Amino acid sequence: MGPLTAESWKDLGAMDDDLLQKLEQRLNRRAFLRGSSLFAAALAVPAIAAAQAPSQPPKDEGDRKDTPAPDAPSKDADQDDPYKQTKLDEQGRPFRMCPQCGSNMYRQEKTWTCESCGYSYVE
Repeated sequence: MGPLTAESWKDLGAMDDDLLQKLEQRLNRRAFLRGSSLFAAALAVPAIAAAQAPSQPPKDEGDRKDTPAPDAPSKDADQDDPYKQTKLDEQGRPFRMCPQCGSNMYRQEKTWTCESCGYSYVE
């Protein structure tokens, strides 16, 4: 091919127009959106299936009966915990130390309530 002239530029422009028309025929906006939505759906299917799968395997009940429960509270654990030890204040009322702020907690029926921060729990 020789150097490009004005006439050869016109030919290239015409060839570009022909290519653009063919591409537009194959891929218009509707076809592009349809193809991209199908692609997105294909990507989403494995994610949805993984989200719906159970994350924990079923537990065998026979094995649980043989082993003792580790969460069983013992009286020694209550003795060691300083927040569960009940003491008497100068007025003779029972109190405990607050685990949040360290102030005194007093008992009202079944509820221990901190006099300083308001933290409470039911015993």
